[in-house]
Amino acid sequence: MKAKIGVVSLGCDKNRVDTEVMLANLVRGGYEITPTPQDADVIIVNTCAFLESARKEAIETAIEMSQYKQGGKCKKVIITGCLGQKFGKEVFDGMSEVDAVAGAYEYDNICQIVEETLNGGRKLYNSCNNGLTFGSRILTTAPHTAYLKIADGCNNFCTYCLIPYIRGRYRSVPLENLLEQARALVQDGVKELILVAQDTTRYGVDLYGAPQLLQLTDKLSQIDGVQWIRLLYCYPEMLTDELIDSVAANPKIVKYLDIPLQHINDDILRKMNRRSDGASVRALYGKLQARAIAVRSTFICGFPGETSQTVSELEDFIQKYPMRNAGFFAYSREEGTAAAKFDGQVRANTKQKYVKQLYQTQYQVAKRLNAADVGKIYKCIVDSYDGFDGEYYSYRGRTEFMTPEIDGNVYIASRGKLRAGDFCNVRITSFADYDLLGEVVE
Repeated sequence: MKAKIGVVSLGCDKNRVDTEVMLANLVRGGYEITPTPQDADVIIVNTCAFLESARKEAIETAIEMSQYKQGGKCKKVIITGCLGQKFGKEVFDGMSEVDAVAGAYEYDNICQIVEETLNGGRKLYNSCNNGLTFGSRILTTAPHTAYLKIADGCNNFCTYCLIPYIRGRYRSVPLENLLEQARALVQDGVKELILVAQDTTRYGVDLYGAPQLLQLTDKLSQIDGVQWIRLLYCYPEMLTDELIDSVAANPKIVKYLDIPLQHINDDILRKMNRRSDGASVRALYGKLQARAIAVRSTFICGFPGETSQTVSELEDFIQKYPMRNAGFFAYSREEGTAAAKFDGQVRANTKQKYVKQLYQTQYQVAKRLNAADVGKIYKCIVDSYDGFDGEYYSYRGRTEFMTPEIDGNVYIASRGKLRAGDFCNVRITSFADYDLLGEVVE
C-alpha cells in the first residue's frame, strides 16, 4: 500500500481546480487520500501568493501541518502552487519545516515528487513552462457543482497585481477540451458549471484570434444535464452587447455576472491600469439592470491616491447601481508591482476605515434588495439537508444570483423530501442579513 496523502487547498477557486487535478493524479498513482492530516504520511499544501496576507496564510499553514511530524504519522510536508512558483527558492531556503517545494505547473509530476521526497530527497521543483493544468478531477465541491477553469494567466497587468508575474501570460484551454471536461463532469452528476479564469471574457483570444466565451457557453448549454452555467471574473470592457444578450436569452446561463470593477473613480482606474472608466461602467450597469441581470463585484479600498471624496463617489455608485453582492478589500502594497512605488500611499488604519464604511453601505443595499424579494418565487438549487422539525424538512440552497461559498444562501422549508442537486421553486418569506428564507411551492 502506498502512502496516505492529506491535501490542504488555499486561495481561489482556480487554485481549487488545480488541487482537484492533483488529487486525481495522486489516486491514479496509487496513493490514498485522507481528509485528516493526523492520518497522512505526506501533507501537501497547495498555496496562493497573490497578496501578502495569502503568503502569510500559506506559510503559517505549512508550519502548522509540519507539527504532525511530531504528533502524527506525517513524514513529509510539500508546498505546491503559486507560492512555490513565485517565491520557491525563498521558501525552500528559508523553511526547514518543508521537505519539498513545487511551482504551479508541477501537478502532473506530483506522484514523482511525493515518491522522491519520501525517499529522502529535499528538492525545489519549479518548472517555468507556463503549461495548463487540466484533466480528470476529484471534486472538492458539492457533487452537483463544479468549477471549469477555462484559462490561466493574465495579460491585463493591473498596477496592483502580481498574477501575471506568477501565472504568466493569458492562455486559453482549447474549446474541445473544455467540452470534454464538461461532459465528464455532467456524467458524474454535476448540474451547475461555474466558469472561471483570471479574465473569463478574454477566453479564446490567444487561440482563435477573437473572444470565444459566447461560443463556449452556447456549446456548453447544448450538453444534456447542464442546467446552470455561471460566469465569474468578467471584465467590464469585454462585456459586449452580444454577450449580454446571450446571457439574458440563454435559459441555462444564470442571470448573474461577477464583474471585478476595483473602483469607479476615473483617476484611480487609470492609475490601476484598468481599461474602463466610470462613464462606461455606469452605462454597462444600466444595460444589465434593464435586462434584470444581477451583479457581484469586488473593490479595492485605499489604493494610492484614495481620499474620502473618491470613497464617497464609490458609495454613490453602489447606491445608484445596487449589486446583489460586493466585496471590499484593503489595498495591499505588493513589491514588484508598479503601484508599490506610487505616491499617495494610504495608511493602514485609513484603508480599514474605508473598507468598513463601504461594507456598511453595501449591507444597506443588500437589505433593501432582499426585502424586495419577499413574496417572489425563485428557482433554487438544493445544496444540503439541515433537518426535520416534524412538519417541514429544512434545506440550504441558492438562487441563480448566489455563487456557492461567497454569496448568501436560501434556507428552504419543504413538506416533501429533496436531494442535494435538486431544483425547486421557492417563495421567499423573509430574510436575514445576506440570506433568504422561503418555502417550496409547486
